[in-house]
Amino acid sequence: MSPEIHPTSIIDDGARIGDGTRIWHWVHVCAGATIGRRCSLGQNVFVGNNVTVGDGVKIQNNVSVYDNVTIEDDVFCGPSMVFTNVYNPRAAVSRKNEYRDTIVRRGATLGANCTIVCGVTIGQFAFVGAGAVVSRDISDFALVVGVPAKRIGWMSRAGERLPEPAGGSGEVKCPATGERYLVDGQSCRLADPD
Repeated sequence: MSPEIHPTSIIDDGARIGDGTRIWHWVHVCAGATIGRRCSLGQNVFVGNNVTVGDGVKIQNNVSVYDNVTIEDDVFCGPSMVFTNVYNPRAAVSRKNEYRDTIVRRGATLGANCTIVCGVTIGQFAFVGAGAVVSRDISDFALVVGVPAKRIGWMSRAGERLPEPAGGSGEVKCPATGERYLVDGQSCRLADPD
């Protein structure tokens, strides 16, 4: 199944777009970008040259994915969320050789209007709340909110908040699926990984 690309979008020669991907109005994908299969790029999305987007990714309206961002499979990028790629930008100082790599691991959710400061890794199935500012690495399954973003809990693969274990450590279950997770204070993982 070929990608569906709206006629108002600009896909530069050399960009790779996977089968079944849908690209909506006024999107610009630069020549060096790689977009996976079954993705959705909403209205007014920009994707830079040195960007890799995995399979099944949903990038909502008004998101710019700048150079040196890697988005793994099944990530959700909420409306108007922001990636950066230079830590200390100045209009009069060229810093194109100082881009910092940002990695968003499989299954993560980046809420509407959140900001991801370059150079961080967002863990698998992490959940960044709307409007949060992420300036450091986020653990797998972590639920973070605020400015700067701080962990306030854990999320399941199904996107459900996990109950807090007694004493901060122990086994908990996803209220939607029954999947078991092991929490040890500062980390969370599946009890029975696939």
